[in-house]
Amino acid sequence: MIKIFKYGEVASEDIFARAESTVNVEEVVTAIIDDVKQNGDKALKAYCEKFDGATLDSLEVTPEEIDAAFGIVEPEFIEILKEAAENIREYHKRQVRNSFVMSEKDGIVLGQKVMPIEKAGLYVPGGTAAYPSTVLMDSIPAKIAGCSEISIVTPPNADGSINPVILAAAKIAGVDRIFKVGGAQAIAALAYGTETVPRVDKIVGPGNAFVAEAKKQVFGKVAIDMIAGPSEILIVADGTCEAKNVAADMLSQAEHDKMASAVLVTDSEQLAQEVQAELERQLPLLPREEIARASIDNNGKIIVAEDLMQAIEISNEIAPEHLELCMDDPFNYLSYVKHAGSVFMGKYCPEALGDYFAGPNHTLPTSGTARFSNPLSVDDFVKKTQFSYYTKEALEKVYQKIDYFARQEGLEGHGRSMTIRFEED
Repeated sequence: MIKIFKYGEVASEDIFARAESTVNVEEVVTAIIDDVKQNGDKALKAYCEKFDGATLDSLEVTPEEIDAAFGIVEPEFIEILKEAAENIREYHKRQVRNSFVMSEKDGIVLGQKVMPIEKAGLYVPGGTAAYPSTVLMDSIPAKIAGCSEISIVTPPNADGSINPVILAAAKIAGVDRIFKVGGAQAIAALAYGTETVPRVDKIVGPGNAFVAEAKKQVFGKVAIDMIAGPSEILIVADGTCEAKNVAADMLSQAEHDKMASAVLVTDSEQLAQEVQAELERQLPLLPREEIARASIDNNGKIIVAEDLMQAIEISNEIAPEHLELCMDDPFNYLSYVKHAGSVFMGKYCPEALGDYFAGPNHTLPTSGTARFSNPLSVDDFVKKTQFSYYTKEALEKVYQKIDYFARQEGLEGHGRSMTIRFEED
């Protein structure tokens, strides 16, 4: 059963605390990456057989497989996927940045050029659940940015197939290539390339501890979006909220993973007790009860604060991935929120709305990194270069200042590259 704490009885750094893994993830991942670097497709196929139970002749999903999957998925869900994709597209289109040029001063042109990353690699988790939502959330911003090639890696089923809803979402989003490989080996393949899997410029998308560690290890060889930890939700709720709704929202994250964390911070002792009881009532109703139970019992917490402002302060200290402001007047508190991956406002905006449909991205910073990190966006799929142009006359007005500046840093060669242009032969 989830525990109830008074404010101050648990330190902020312990609110999302989780048990440490006993597996040496770093060593395991290092060995996998080295194997993929040396043995390419052979290593990928061996890992598919070892971890997924799939014996593959080919690693790449064919157009025929995609078309067949699209025909299998229920038409109603296809329409929902299309509507969700359009919501995501409309939201992310507003994130597009433009190049700029400054030419206000005579003889000087300065500017910034915004360009898409050429090749993006998207990791889509498999295992105990399928995530077509991740396909949409990760690929649509890349498409809007203008990436020339978007590749997905995702674990195969034991029969070598990919869940049809994954393939249907990929087709709707306009993904270019899909590969049947998951885990740390998939990240290695995207970072270094194999005979089949192309090397990419950036890898994005959530995954388990092995995927996260692999992204960490290949960073520098390729860009990554973030090192994502287990999912987490913090709900700030006042005493007018219905306990059944709050409990359901907590369980929506708890069912992700035994390591997920769901926390309620409320100013109402009565609501705290009601949610505690409601969690016990709803847990047996979930098909993923075992996972959700472990998450709630081991990582879940209910904290009773003095008032809602104190609850917001607690949230800011934690910087949660998902923050729900469950109250009638959430906009009165939004300006006080400093650190959160994504904020869900009011009593009728559960976090699951953002997971699937609303439009804002669901690939979010976890483990307190919302203090300095951002949700996945179009910005993740562009890069910028800057340019400068000076005429001789414009440079002549400032070259002595640059020379003087350079000599203050002890870099005479820098200064001479200025002065030499104006020395008489």
